[in-house]
Amino acid sequence: MDDEINYTKMVENALLEVVRNALRHVARNGLPGDQHFYITFKTQFPGVSVPKHLAERYKDEMTIVLQHQFWDVVVEQDYFTVDLSFNHKRETLRVPFDALTAFADPSVQFGLQFSVATPEGDITEQADAVLEESIDDAKAEASKTPEKQGEIITLDAFRKK
Repeated sequence: MDDEINYTKMVENALLEVVRNALRHVARNGLPGDQHFYITFKTQFPGVSVPKHLAERYKDEMTIVLQHQFWDVVVEQDYFTVDLSFNHKRETLRVPFDALTAFADPSVQFGLQFSVATPEGDITEQADAVLEESIDDAKAEASKTPEKQGEIITLDAFRKK
């Protein structure tokens, strides 16, 4: 139903605002103390701009670190840009906030994960469908060979929260 309140999307937007504000703080003041950011994003997401050699190396996802050598952080509503050093060469990256899959500041044990929408639907929904299919296949296989039954677990059990 189109008129339902999408709380999940509202929360995700609010959490992206946390990332925007953290980057705005860094743009104005730099990083305080030992704080540093790990920012993971989809390299093929529309609007992402990374140097060709990085796009070829990181075909799906890339994590950048803002710690010592970064410059010119610019934060817009829909994206941010930052200059980073790769092989002693300064490169500019442009990353839409909607391309983010994770943001972390390990120095204060803070982290966020995001789902990324694609034209085919939400990646989380796709992953859930694949997981459900895998579980069904495993259950069917286990029922054929009871002596080889195993336990299926999800990675969520190992993720830090």
